[in-house]
Amino acid sequence: MTFALSLAAISPAALAADAGDRLGLPPSPASTEFVQQRTQFQLHTLLTEQRHPKTWNLSEAAATDPAQALSQLFSVDEDVARAFAALADDPQRMAKLHAASGAVQRALRDGHRIYFYGTGSTGRLAETLESGIWRPFWNRMQADPAWPRIAARLPANLGERVRGEITGGDRALISSLEGFEDLQLIGALQMRDDGIGVDDVVFAVTEGGETSAVIGTALAAAEERGQGTDRVWFVYNNPDEVLRPFERSRRVLDDARIHKIALPTGPQAITGSTRMQATTTSLYALGLVLEDALRALLLPHLPAADAQRLGLDAKDSIESRLRGFAGLQRSVAASAPQLAPWTVREAQAYTDGRHATYLAGETLMPVFVDVTERAPTFRLAPLDRTDTAPPASWIRVWAPVATPQAAWDALLHRPFHGLDATQYRPQFEQKVDDPALRGTALRSLERAGAEQQALYDLSWSPANRERLPPQPGDLGVLLCYAGEPVDALARQWWQAFGDAGAGLLTVTVGHGAASGDALKGLDGAAQGIALELPQRRDPLGLDRTLALKMLLNAHSTAVMARLGRTVGNTMTAVQPGNLKLIGRATYLIQSHVNAVLDGKRWSARHGATAPLSYAEANAVLYEAIEQRARLPEAAQLPEVELAIVAVLERLDSGKPLDWAGAARQLRDKGLNGYLRERN
Repeated sequence: MTFALSLAAISPAALAADAGDRLGLPPSPASTEFVQQRTQFQLHTLLTEQRHPKTWNLSEAAATDPAQALSQLFSVDEDVARAFAALADDPQRMAKLHAASGAVQRALRDGHRIYFYGTGSTGRLAETLESGIWRPFWNRMQADPAWPRIAARLPANLGERVRGEITGGDRALISSLEGFEDLQLIGALQMRDDGIGVDDVVFAVTEGGETSAVIGTALAAAEERGQGTDRVWFVYNNPDEVLRPFERSRRVLDDARIHKIALPTGPQAITGSTRMQATTTSLYALGLVLEDALRALLLPHLPAADAQRLGLDAKDSIESRLRGFAGLQRSVAASAPQLAPWTVREAQAYTDGRHATYLAGETLMPVFVDVTERAPTFRLAPLDRTDTAPPASWIRVWAPVATPQAAWDALLHRPFHGLDATQYRPQFEQKVDDPALRGTALRSLERAGAEQQALYDLSWSPANRERLPPQPGDLGVLLCYAGEPVDALARQWWQAFGDAGAGLLTVTVGHGAASGDALKGLDGAAQGIALELPQRRDPLGLDRTLALKMLLNAHSTAVMARLGRTVGNTMTAVQPGNLKLIGRATYLIQSHVNAVLDGKRWSARHGATAPLSYAEANAVLYEAIEQRARLPEAAQLPEVELAIVAVLERLDSGKPLDWAGAARQLRDKGLNGYLRERN
């Protein structure tokens, strides 16, 4: 669809007539500006923003047959497996991954750094590569019997030489800091703030291929390094041809200084939710690049027995590991019947006004990532601060440690990194021309500093036990990898939840998970979920990390679909907090309204009806934002859902837009129920 990309040629008067005549709603200046001037953020033409046919009726399936809903979600991961198999069979594309591995090897041997940068879910991907995969490997390595024999033969401080960064710094891991991702400037500033030099290798990762902050990183890195280097890489999940209409994407695609790794897999299981298949694809591919570099660095120094124990073998390759992903995906997909009771129990806990608490040791990073990504995807309250009263978040994620600092150490394996406002504020004030973007970024900067670390307690600390004690009807979930010991604090946590009358569940992932050895001695643990994985060499723990990610992505999505937080497979609860999300919200309104207008029931009542235009949908979105803030009846209702009902009621009755009435219908029926009546 290219309609939205041609709107810049339409006059403001024509736009006003479009929305004003039929809806009785002249577009606001903000809407007119977005439709005319912000075409670069109207991204519904991207492949990652399309609806996937396998999950079209997800919300209905989740409500009636959660095992089927989970199977639908897992089936979309088959697209990733097929994409990897095709990649492994393509020598030209594989040459790029091998070249990336070579660049990583040379940088590490020469004492330089590897920098992964992303925004939102790819920012969490970047931090997972560092803190969830690379650093834990070197912690294990230094405890291995082989370490004293080989340490002197390796470059110094290898465990410190991979750095992952999210737009906005570590505070953005908890929840998004609006305004940052729309600025190319911040990517360049953060790269320099992290001390990334011209000899370091930069991977700028964006699911859509259009994220401004990530593009800013790639362009700044290329400018610093110049022609003829292999130190700047751009990783993305849409085909080049759908990105070329966007000027900022085109700049990267046409820049010979930047090496491109395209990893398209298709639409996401939830429309536009790139935390799912897009991030799975990039995380696994980049993890394999690190794994390949690791083999090259370590195998020359390891006897065969040591290499085998560490999971390293020269027979492995990026190609063989890519092809092996299909077996991993099948193992995860087979867990759907096991997961369904957990999905039902957690959804019921939230329905009853109770909470879920996840306790995670070695699994902390993928668990934390999934939990924090639920908030923007399904419009939930983010994780509570220590001063949030009363608690707003439905879920907590804790580590089995006794202090907040120990929890951050367990998550990051390095010091917390915040953005120093004295360094960033002058740059924003001087170089961001757009007043609205500048104001939003400056406000977010106030919540991005290092002091933010002290506001969050992710531990089983005395303060959390007193502030957030388990209650009857809560659900406690202990997540671990196969072979991971359950320590005394975890057992204490388990006992406390059991004594309080909360539900309890264990989730174990990895080869040997089915034995349940690590969970022996936990009352009731035999009823847990065990995701058994094939036995393969996996030195960085990449397979188990991805398996747990896919499992949690499907589970949390099915929970939210069961609670009505999706309509079909669309994120109608999306919060239009930045330009990209305003574009997505507009397209969702347009799509759902037009699905009704094109239906048999509507046609029988009204005959043929002209479809809602993008400009009309955007005008009503901006009005819904205003009405939600103004009307008590509309408070807390998603703008997209409110707009859909208001438009359909207007077109059906011919009466003026009735926002209060639309809000009442939405509260009474939910959008799923309302659309079922209409269709």
